[in-house]
Amino acid sequence: MIEAKLECEVSPASVGMRMFAPVLPVSVIVPARNEARNLPRCLEALAIVGEVYVVDSQSADDTVAIAQSYGAKVVQFHYAGGWPKKRQWAMDTLPLAYDWIFLVDADEVLTPELAEEIRRALQNPDVDGYFIRLQMHFLGRVLRHCDASFSKLSLFRKGRGRFECRLKDQDTSMADIEIHEHVVVNGLSAKLRNSLVHHNVDSLSRYVLKHDEYSNWEARVLSQPEASSEELKADLFGTQAQRRRWLKRNLYRLPGSPVLLFLYRYVLRLGFLDGVPGLIYCTFQAVQMFHTKAKIYELRKNELRKNEQRKNESLAGRS
Repeated sequence: MIEAKLECEVSPASVGMRMFAPVLPVSVIVPARNEARNLPRCLEALAIVGEVYVVDSQSADDTVAIAQSYGAKVVQFHYAGGWPKKRQWAMDTLPLAYDWIFLVDADEVLTPELAEEIRRALQNPDVDGYFIRLQMHFLGRVLRHCDASFSKLSLFRKGRGRFECRLKDQDTSMADIEIHEHVVVNGLSAKLRNSLVHHNVDSLSRYVLKHDEYSNWEARVLSQPEASSEELKADLFGTQAQRRRWLKRNLYRLPGSPVLLFLYRYVLRLGFLDGVPGLIYCTFQAVQMFHTKAKIYELRKNELRKNEQRKNESLAGRS
């Protein structure tokens, strides 16, 4: 079961930050867990939006105090497994005031150029969702290669977009937030030209812990057959997200695929031009693939052992 508590304390001083700026009429959802280091940069850039909800997971640092000091409404999200996860739950539950939802992570920053482009885009009555590209910063450097840049559908009309659910049987070892699940919009979507700045990692220790949870989820997803009801299909000739999903499902089956992934990112996609951060990023991506493959092997071994136990118990019951 999922529980939540709303803590909508707003600092009066911080409200003044928005009074003299033109309001961008969107409801922003920022998922957070121990994001005191990233939140000031993120929320300062969001001062011009209509409202900001920080959906927190019982942070042990100053995340809540910082969010409230910037005028954000803080919601506590208590995850105990299952679906929906954090962002979809927020979209379903919170009393969002605006017709457009904008999903922003705590390590992302809205630029003035993107804000102005969004303002113009919201005036188009024919489009229901927008893909926004991330400008990847890793260990203080912009990654211009490594195949690190990607787009996600993070701006959409309220009620027209939902996260796909690729795995209903999820637990707390797989993070409380959607990982590689995408928003699917019921309507026309388009791409924006300007990017969100994405500070992917400031601490390698935290990066490793976070991606350990991600590989737990990914191992479960990739060890099961692709569901026919899955909303976003793996397709080599589809959108960027569909191509990545097709490549991942097929690449995992190849022997030595972590090495192949490293060579693809570091050599073919010129990751070596991004210096030491590029080398570390490409290596970590390959290591995560290795972790996922090892966990798939573990899952299959455990399933074989359980089947053998059930078989032996059945035979013992007949004798």
